[in-house]
Amino acid sequence: MKLILNTHKITLTEGIQNHVRNRIEKLEHLDHFAIEARVNLEHDHTGLPEKKFKCSIRLVLRGPDLFAEDYENDLYAAIDLVTKKIEQQIRKKHSKFKTRHQNDPARSKEYLRDNV
Repeated sequence: MKLILNTHKITLTEGIQNHVRNRIEKLEHLDHFAIEARVNLEHDHTGLPEKKFKCSIRLVLRGPDLFAEDYENDLYAAIDLVTKKIEQQIRKKHSKFKTRHQNDPARSKEYLRDNV
């Protein structure tokens, strides 16, 4: 998976890069069809005083992309919460896919049983 990391008013340290990379690798384990992950990190001086850091992730997949963002006082906490939100979206997408493909054979089997 390709990782694109953008920052705004934040100096990108190696620790931040490693933290983001570790979180994205966990997401890659959940959905190995992911093409690209765009991570935006921002420091906002004008917004809410208790929530200064914004993290947003756009996960590019086949079909609709997944997007999540969060504001927190700590940058690492914002990264963790956003990856948790994306993880929930991936799990929901997989369960919907699984349900859809398991119900189709069952419906056709019922149809054949009832019409024979």
